[in-house]
Amino acid sequence: MKDLKIAAAQFENKSGDKAYNLSVIRELAERASRKGTQAISFHECSITGYTFARKLSKEELLSIAEFVPEGPSVQKLIHIARENNIAVLAGLFEKDADDKIYKTYVCVDGKGLIAKYRKLHPFINPHLTPGNKYVVFDLLGWKCGMLICYDNNIIENVRATNLLGADIIFMPHVTMCTPSPGPGRGFVDPALWENREKNPVALRQEFDGPKGRSWLMKWLPARAYDNAIYAVFTNPIGMDDDQLKNGNSLVLDPFGEIIAECRTFENDFVIATCTAEKLQQAGGYRYKQARRPELYGHILNQSHSSVQKVSWMDPE
Repeated sequence: MKDLKIAAAQFENKSGDKAYNLSVIRELAERASRKGTQAISFHECSITGYTFARKLSKEELLSIAEFVPEGPSVQKLIHIARENNIAVLAGLFEKDADDKIYKTYVCVDGKGLIAKYRKLHPFINPHLTPGNKYVVFDLLGWKCGMLICYDNNIIENVRATNLLGADIIFMPHVTMCTPSPGPGRGFVDPALWENREKNPVALRQEFDGPKGRSWLMKWLPARAYDNAIYAVFTNPIGMDDDQLKNGNSLVLDPFGEIIAECRTFENDFVIATCTAEKLQQAGGYRYKQARRPELYGHILNQSHSSVQKVSWMDPE
C-alpha cells in the first residue's frame, strides 16, 4: 500500500445551518488539498450540528434529515471532493422511505458515495434508529472502517471492524466537556470560550484536564494499540448548541502514539501520513495472531444480566 495522507479537522458548527457548515467543510477541504492531503475527516453530525437535536421532535428531526446519497448535503460533499481532488468524510442525520432516522457518516470522493455508516449506539434523541452493521471500505488502496462516537467506547466494535479488514478507523465524535460519574468531569463554562483570546490558559486547562483531553487519553490510544490500527479522531471546537466542546482532533498510529493533533482554538486540521509497515510492526498485530477465540467466543456472545439506560449526556 502507498502512504496515505489524512487530515483530522475541527470546527465550530452552527446548529441546523447546513449551508454554513458545508461552507466551512469546503474551506478546510480546500486548504488540506493544497497541502497534498488525500482525505479529510470531520466530526459527527458536522453538516447538521449535533447537541441541539436532543430537543427535537420526530417531525423536526425529519425536517433536517436527508436521504443518502441523493440528498443535497451529500451531493454538495461530492462536489467539494471533486473540485478539490480529495476524499471527504462528514456526518449528518439520515432518513429513509419509512421515516426512520439515523445518525450517519459518509465517505465520498469526486465520483460519488464510497461508504455510508449508521451509528450503532445513538442516544442523543429517542427517535433515532440504531444501525445494524459494520462498514469496511476501500479508500485509495487502504481498508477503512467507521465508528461514530459511543460506538468506539464499546471495545468489541473496534475489534470487529478491524477483524473485518479495517487498518484505518475513522472515529467522528461530539464528546468531552459534559457531565459523567467520573472524577472531575463536567461542563466547561462558555464564558471561558468568549474570553479565550485574553485568557487562553484558563480555557486550555479545562480543555486538557479531566473534563477533556485527559479523559480521552485514558481509552482512545488503547483502541489503536490493541488493534494495531490508525485511529482518526475528530471532534468539534467551540459552542455546539449550549455546550462547549474542546476539539482536540488527532490521529493515532498502530503503536497508540499521537502523530498529529489539533492544539488551536480555531477551525483547523492536522495532517498525518499513514504507512503500511507500522500495521505489522505494532504489538497489536502480534496479539491478534495469538488470539484463541475457541476459549472465549461463547462468552462474548452472552447477554449482560443488566443493562443501564444511556442518557443523552456523554456516557463513559
